[in-house]
Amino acid sequence: MISQENSESRSQIAMAGPQRMPSLVALRCFEAAARLESFSRAADELHLTHGAISRAVRAVEQELGAPLFERRNRRVFLNASGRLLFDGVHAGLAQMARAAEAVRQQVADRPLLLSCEPTLLMRWLIPRWGDFQARHPQHTVHLVAGGGTVEWGRGIDLAIRRNDFDWGRNVQMQPLCAERMGPVCHPDSLAQFFALQSDGGLALRGDATRLHSKTRPKAWEDWWKTRPDQPPTRIRQAQAAGDLVLEHFYLSLQAAAAGLGVAMGPQLLVKDDIAAGRLVAPLGFVPDGSQYCLLAVQSWGAGSVQQLLVDWIQQQMKS
Repeated sequence: MISQENSESRSQIAMAGPQRMPSLVALRCFEAAARLESFSRAADELHLTHGAISRAVRAVEQELGAPLFERRNRRVFLNASGRLLFDGVHAGLAQMARAAEAVRQQVADRPLLLSCEPTLLMRWLIPRWGDFQARHPQHTVHLVAGGGTVEWGRGIDLAIRRNDFDWGRNVQMQPLCAERMGPVCHPDSLAQFFALQSDGGLALRGDATRLHSKTRPKAWEDWWKTRPDQPPTRIRQAQAAGDLVLEHFYLSLQAAAAGLGVAMGPQLLVKDDIAAGRLVAPLGFVPDGSQYCLLAVQSWGAGSVQQLLVDWIQQQMKS
């Protein structure tokens, strides 16, 4: 019979919902005042005023309906009710502090995730990545390919993108380098695709096979606007009969290296191929008005792995 009554009582308490609690801010003020036995010292620790601590403690006392301190000679001492509350609040705040620190440590130990445009990742970043790892072996950074809008909710910490889309107002941005573009082809195909002019310069032949990509369809059109010295051939057209259209930008560069035509190449992404003799850029490179940027949703401080990465990328892009 007693067991049944106790069960019914517990059921009624559960149905009534959680008991009303003083605010966490007020309890934190109470805990500091009780631990330090001083409202003034509690105010200094929490960066509050003496009056704010006093009001918070009074609010807790009013909420619980019982005094918690005895006040003697400008000092405060816990009474029996105060000691009971202090033991629970102190233990609870300590547990919350340990949990918060565990989360911070978990985040600190998690490898940084860097998203990078696929062509830049494949042709420029990965060949140089060993240098960053050798310089900063204590930091782990994972690389993932991605273009356009950054899906920050999927754990990405940093992203390298060209500023050719709106990435939103709440994104931190660090400029890295300007994009410079120019036609590139295989060295053995130079005479096939470019004609010598009377002034000794070169011009793209009207029948040259141009290589396009679906991911940067206006690359040729944008370049033409910067080079009015080139003959007004069908370069003005986005695409023409005989041109090749490939699915991705890096495929157009690969096709150019294979001698299939002339691709529009960013200087940053073809510099290694030019140095190795796989490609030539007979007309040089000109800025197209865009730039590569490092994006993040959270700011970073000096000495952080993010700043080390920014400094390293900028140094590599200048070399």
